[in-house]
Amino acid sequence: LTCIPKHEPPSHLPPHNISLGHPHAPAPISVPDDRAEQRTCLICGDRATGLHYGIISCEGCKGFFKRSICNKRVYRCTRDKNCVMSRKQRNRCQYCRLLKCLQMGMNRKAIREDGMPGGRNKSIGPVQISEEEIERIMSGQEFEEEANHWSNHGDSDHSSPGNRASESKQPSPGSTLSSSRSMELNGFVAFRDQYMGMSVPPHYQYIPHLFSYSAHSPLLLPQARSLDPQSYSLIHQLMSAEDLEPLGTPMLIEDGYAVTQAELFALLCRLADELLFRQIAWIKKLPFFCELSIKDYTCLLSSTWQELILLSSLTVYSKQIFGELADVTAKYSPSDEELHRFSDEGMEVIERLIYLYHKFHQLKVSNEEYACMKAINFLNQDTRGLTSASQLEQLNRRYWYICQDFTEYKYTHQPNRFPDLMMCLPEIRYIAGKMVNVPLEQLPLLFKVVLHSCKTSVGKE
Repeated sequence: LTCIPKHEPPSHLPPHNISLGHPHAPAPISVPDDRAEQRTCLICGDRATGLHYGIISCEGCKGFFKRSICNKRVYRCTRDKNCVMSRKQRNRCQYCRLLKCLQMGMNRKAIREDGMPGGRNKSIGPVQISEEEIERIMSGQEFEEEANHWSNHGDSDHSSPGNRASESKQPSPGSTLSSSRSMELNGFVAFRDQYMGMSVPPHYQYIPHLFSYSAHSPLLLPQARSLDPQSYSLIHQLMSAEDLEPLGTPMLIEDGYAVTQAELFALLCRLADELLFRQIAWIKKLPFFCELSIKDYTCLLSSTWQELILLSSLTVYSKQIFGELADVTAKYSPSDEELHRFSDEGMEVIERLIYLYHKFHQLKVSNEEYACMKAINFLNQDTRGLTSASQLEQLNRRYWYICQDFTEYKYTHQPNRFPDLMMCLPEIRYIAGKMVNVPLEQLPLLFKVVLHSCKTSVGKE
């Protein structure tokens, strides 16, 4: 296989010598030894930063709890409501994360009503609430009762135009993506209900007719309209940052050549390298590149690079991945030992990747939608170590709304399209997290099975 050079196994983190082009890029930051830290978060076991809302917790869980309560989030667990909470897995099920926050005693009454930083009362400690009350919070029943109370008695603080409290209590679409398969239709209805009768902050007034879905299924078709000029401009800027040229990694081999495991692994490494460096070049061209620090970009890239590669492989580069690369993997024959040692986690990744491929193949995601989805996934304010999470949330929200505006404009007769696109992002995040645990030597077999299955099924259509 002359076109495939030898290559070292890929790391699960991007290369340390990557430069994003900042003239004053900081030196690498050493990671503290967790064993030396006595206090750990009672929710996820991460390094605790203090007493937040009554209990010892980390910054991530503190911010998650505040957003969930302030924005009246209602989550869903697709499993048995007993998901493992750890630093690496806490973002995979928001339902179980909020449930544990309440069970461990996080006090929602300690959150300031105006949504601003800082607790409302520093002396408030942990609380023990009944299972019935926890269920009322998790189901959203308590939020509905509060809303009915304000609608019956009035609330001048939340109804006045341009009120900051109104802006702070708007939902954050980006953090909703952190949960695996938690983006359901009722979530969009809840978002819409919160926006009904509320003033729109001036920063977002150019986005037309957001959250216009019907509360009843099926969804009503939106009225035909033009795309907002500023939405068009921002999408055009995102598209200008993309490199949509075919991948340059050679994937052609002679007929009859038997590809070995090492050769296929080397090819996968080269593809990952090329895709990764395309993401780095993309970051430098982003329209908001100057709005965030290099430290934040480094944190975001370290956290999402696998997800970005997976998203691009399933969309803009899918013809090459599921065409040329599939032809190469077809010439690789795994040994009986490789088949016998294949892990259960690898099997789960295979099943989910095949499902996701068919989902994307059905949607036929446009380049504009891909660019928006990529930006939304990248701008994840739950990433550890960020210095400007609030600014990141605003950027995330901006492209969330723009993507919705574009899909409603271009695909008028597909009212479910935008939720369908957004539901793919938590699945991508979940699969990327699972692939980290698949042994490197099993990746050639994993890709062979996935690519063969997808190519065969599409060929029969």
